[in-house]
Amino acid sequence: MTEKDFICLTPFLIIAIAPVVIMIVISVLRNYKVVYGFSVLSLLAALGSIFFIFPSVPHTIEPLFIIDAYSLFFLGIIIFSALLVTFLSYDYIKQLTGVREEYYIILFTSTLGAALLAVANHFILFFLGIETLSISLYILIAFQRSKSNSIEAGIKYLILASVSSAFLLFGMALIYASFGTMQFGAILEALASHDQLSPLVIAGFGMMMVGIGFKLALVPFHMWTPDVYQGAPAPVSAFVATVSKGAVMAVLIRFFFILSGFNNHYVFVIISAIAILSMFVGNILAIRQKNIKRLLGYSSIANMGYLIIILLTGSNKGIQASIFYLISYFITTIGAFGVITLLSTSENEAEKLEDFKGLFWKRPWIAIVFTLSLLSLAGIPVTAGFIAKFYVILEGMKAGLMLLIFSMIINSVIGLYYYLRIITTLFSSSSETNLPELSLFGNITLAAVAISILMLGVYPGWLIDVIVRFVSL
Repeated sequence: MTEKDFICLTPFLIIAIAPVVIMIVISVLRNYKVVYGFSVLSLLAALGSIFFIFPSVPHTIEPLFIIDAYSLFFLGIIIFSALLVTFLSYDYIKQLTGVREEYYIILFTSTLGAALLAVANHFILFFLGIETLSISLYILIAFQRSKSNSIEAGIKYLILASVSSAFLLFGMALIYASFGTMQFGAILEALASHDQLSPLVIAGFGMMMVGIGFKLALVPFHMWTPDVYQGAPAPVSAFVATVSKGAVMAVLIRFFFILSGFNNHYVFVIISAIAILSMFVGNILAIRQKNIKRLLGYSSIANMGYLIIILLTGSNKGIQASIFYLISYFITTIGAFGVITLLSTSENEAEKLEDFKGLFWKRPWIAIVFTLSLLSLAGIPVTAGFIAKFYVILEGMKAGLMLLIFSMIINSVIGLYYYLRIITTLFSSSSETNLPELSLFGNITLAAVAISILMLGVYPGWLIDVIVRFVSL
């Protein structure tokens, strides 16, 4: 390994070493605050190390890793989101009975899996990353062993994620059997040398699409999402909605653009159909929900439908729009789940609509942050979500994707209905429910989320300029 290789792998080494150190620490002495503090410092170190890599990119560590500005942006988003989830987890995990320190071990391994996906340039690293992420999530989702719905959610995710991994692996095997390579660039060269695709290759790509569809919860592979979001601990639901899906989107966009999938008519039609179905099914089913976590689960299905429009633009501008959209979506979603996390106790998860009745009159600060997050998800002006949707719509219109853009606009209006229903509940007459006190970590995280939502909504130009300057495929 060269010095440059080592520098480029620094964030991964930090994230991989951290859980080992935690295991050693808790084998000697269990101290929740020490483990938590070390976790925060490790994630900050991993995030800071990314800035030292920028002078070395683009750099390829053959044959698995590709370190470029695109992967570093996604890596930064993933680690920063994991850091916010860690901040939100402090009080939530602290109040649980039984083992608690192991939560941060699994959080690190899942973050490592997501980080590997961001730099994957080969099927082996693709599968290794997605399995490291998925296996860790099985444990995180079922972490509250005393709650039956948490165990149920973990088992459901285990079964469906295992099936999706089987589809993904079998699809990769069929492509390897046809082309004799698993590297993204080499697959493109093999495709270029074939005038017509064999049934084996078509089946391989089809099975991979099914596997990725499950991971992203796209229709018709979305069945697990609301149950898992409801049953998982609130900070874990935030992690699944952001880091997990963002990592899969990172490798999907790279793979899809390298292979120029947008130029294939049949792929274009299939992706368009999945996008439209995900938008409508996610938003329509969300209307009927009275459980906030399930509602946000269906909302995430719709948001993934909006996001995969980017796959069909076939331009670097589309990739840049996807990164901005994911940044705003991550911040907004962590804000929404963060409010649920901070209002939850070991006896009661604040997930029902009535739990938030009159929240503004008891906790005005947290109600304002929740309102900002919901308005951003709805795409209301002066929020990050509005700029993100506008950016996607602009690039979609440039690419002539008028049906998809029209569907996105309609569904944004549908989504506004159920988001406003929650907001009106926040400002209705107060109920008698007792609410827990907010921790310093929780307040800092929510403040960062609120400032980010407004800053990206009012003045997004600086971030767009940075993305446009550095990111391309």
